[in-house]
Amino acid sequence: MKNILVTGGAGFIGSNYVNHILKERDDYFIVNLDKLTYAGNLANLSDLKNDTKHIFVKGDIGNRQLVTYLFEKYNIEYVINFAAESHVDRSILGSYEFYQTNVIGTNILLETARRFSVKKFLQISTDEVYGSLGSSGLFTESTPISPNSPYSSSKAGSDMMVQAFYHTYNMPVVITRCSNNYGPYQFPEKLIPLMIINALNNKQLPVYGDGMNVRDWIYVIDHNKAINLVFENGRAGEVYNIGASNEMPNIEIIKLILKKLDKPESLIKYVTDRLGHDRRYAIDSSKIQNELGWKPEFHFEEAINKTIDWYLANKDWWEKIISGEYQTYYDIQYGKAKVH
Repeated sequence: MKNILVTGGAGFIGSNYVNHILKERDDYFIVNLDKLTYAGNLANLSDLKNDTKHIFVKGDIGNRQLVTYLFEKYNIEYVINFAAESHVDRSILGSYEFYQTNVIGTNILLETARRFSVKKFLQISTDEVYGSLGSSGLFTESTPISPNSPYSSSKAGSDMMVQAFYHTYNMPVVITRCSNNYGPYQFPEKLIPLMIINALNNKQLPVYGDGMNVRDWIYVIDHNKAINLVFENGRAGEVYNIGASNEMPNIEIIKLILKKLDKPESLIKYVTDRLGHDRRYAIDSSKIQNELGWKPEFHFEEAINKTIDWYLANKDWWEKIISGEYQTYYDIQYGKAKVH
């Protein structure tokens, strides 16, 4: 039995990972540590309510005493660190929490994992640490780190710290950097769920700048299968890029969603561009494909339809989310003054 501390396992990618892997593996015991900030949701884990291979703990990776207690109580041998403040827009509005969680929190996990001699520490990162691409080229694992937002700089800092623990202490660490995810349980501040929900409610669809910012999209299930390959077989000290080679401008995705939902393009409203908005991301995932035999299984059209259908079928889930604190944030970020 592998005793694994999964941090951030009630968030979007983390909860999809935990739900997926516990169906696939009988030899995983997961202690799921999540702070349950606005983006964490226990409803994401409802299918695991009676699963004896899963224990949920509400808490902060920045709480050194709690992290130590969990390592001792559950004999933690592995760490998969999903926990992060992860939204660029929020980091622009206020960056403190991003550095506190993504840098200081990761340091506490690393120091504790080192003291307990873990067998592997897997850091889940992002392609945003590489900065912005021009009209051609791809991010490779050797692309210099050049973050452009408080969020991406906090992730770059934590990645560099993870690599330092490998070089200094020979700690068995691995880093994955993935392109933009989409799928079930994604908090509706991110592009795809935001546009689906606004369209369903016949609300304006706020589009930054000219809508031609390009992202490389991957279905969250494909991402999580890649994560587990790296967890099982990735080489210590290495970085593995994960992407599905599916570049699309934001505006094309938005129009596709509107077409699928039979909504008019007149709902689109262009708003003032985000500060420091990276123009294009694109991932070269040949290393993980050649070395570990991974490849994406879902085509974009199939997976985006599955995603839209999920939001249609789970209205209760997202209706509870788009009230209260999230609505306050939404009004600040996409207020009427910004529409043009």
